[in-house]
Amino acid sequence: MTNRYIARPALALLLATTATAAVAQTAPTATPEQAAATYVERIRALDDAGPQINAVIVYDADAPAKARAAAATGILEGRTVLVKDNVETSEWPTTAGSLALADTTTGRDAPMIALLRKNGGVVLGKTNLSEWANIRSNDSTSGWSAVGGLTRNPYATDRNTCGSSSGSGAAIAAGLAWGAIGTETNGSISCPASVNGLVGFKPSVGIVSRTNVVPISSTQDTAGPMTTSVYDAAVLLTAIAGEDKADPVTLEAKRVADYTAGLDTASLKGVRIGVMRSAVGSRADVKALFETALADLKAAGAELVDVEYRAPGEMWQASLPVLLFELRVEMDKYLAGRPGTAGPRSLADVVAFNNANADKEMRWFGQDLFEDALKTTDAEAYAKNLATLRRLTRAEGIDKLLADNKVSFLVAPTRGPTWSTDLVNGDTSAGGGIGAGYLAAIAGYPHLTVPMGGVEGLPVGLSIMGGQWQDHAVLKAGAAYEKARTAKLPAPTFAPWKPAE
Repeated sequence: MTNRYIARPALALLLATTATAAVAQTAPTATPEQAAATYVERIRALDDAGPQINAVIVYDADAPAKARAAAATGILEGRTVLVKDNVETSEWPTTAGSLALADTTTGRDAPMIALLRKNGGVVLGKTNLSEWANIRSNDSTSGWSAVGGLTRNPYATDRNTCGSSSGSGAAIAAGLAWGAIGTETNGSISCPASVNGLVGFKPSVGIVSRTNVVPISSTQDTAGPMTTSVYDAAVLLTAIAGEDKADPVTLEAKRVADYTAGLDTASLKGVRIGVMRSAVGSRADVKALFETALADLKAAGAELVDVEYRAPGEMWQASLPVLLFELRVEMDKYLAGRPGTAGPRSLADVVAFNNANADKEMRWFGQDLFEDALKTTDAEAYAKNLATLRRLTRAEGIDKLLADNKVSFLVAPTRGPTWSTDLVNGDTSAGGGIGAGYLAAIAGYPHLTVPMGGVEGLPVGLSIMGGQWQDHAVLKAGAAYEKARTAKLPAPTFAPWKPAE
């Protein structure tokens, strides 16, 4: 990958890319400075050269020195974090993957990034994403943007990284940083975490500020951590969570001061867990992995309760109109408020830019959803649809499932194994009906995915969902499952997929 913002010297010696070496990020005894230096070398060797994972758009060559300076600061203590390129950082342009924003800088940090630095975190760089967080077209290919190109999955480089936090997922799977920040509207943390063999946590909407983040939805958007363990996800969440007067929903959130508290002793003994068998899908291999995960939960003392749930058609009829209405409103507000006068100032400006630059922006897919959003202006219909979604996913959705079945959490496979990337035809997947993360996404409730095994070397995650503001409890349940897990996890190959021998 060619970096748009900084020239990177080629390495004379490529770092080892065997499966064993690839997953080893840094030595346990490494100092923050040494760890940061290792990540910089891995970016050069694995992202720009070698298999060219193409997950990182830009990185900070001075990260090791900054990690040394931050080593005694806050909960992060100099740890390096990659940030999805729809979250503003003061060093570089925040592009959302679009050429329309590639040459403009805001010079400001999103509040979550200010907290990250205050708590000892080092922003190592920005990650590629599905352009505009995958809301531009129904026919998109996840992991592609005009700015960053196509991100590749470290477990199988011809397979998809899922969207829209594709670069964040692939980067951590490849060992390019300690952790990453992703964002989700509906599946954009959980899916890339699942198919890249990671822990991904979508917190309750309001735990983390959304100010100075390129938006889609005022009711569903949130940022969250993507890491290699539940504990690390809790550390990163602790660092970035906080109130923000500019984002009123954050003032309503019920946070805990330290999301790592109690994770080391977390237990599932006597905990009733709802099993969403209707969300397992039709694949026998995914079903087998899920049954192993359920056996592990039961062996750890959990009481498993089958719960019945089928998403009503009314929910799907209301969902997209709500997103399109909010997209137009929130994007116009965000673009109009960016510092300076350069770049688009409205969603209509973005549509015009894409039309004028169709050869670069729309070679692989169009902007039908953007165009539909410009026409979705009925505020009364929006309010009715939003009320429908809130009712169906909250009071008659997750809240009802938890209460009626007297369970603390809901579990299901997150997604099936990743699919072959196809820029011509767009995203495809097999084994329909896998996963129920849409419920937590639309409701704005917490959703954790933890690796539960692999299918032919391709990772598959286990989803754990809970009620609003139950983020800490969900993380503790995930930590307890992580300790009880017996399944063998696959390792990145940094090569195209081939059948297991």
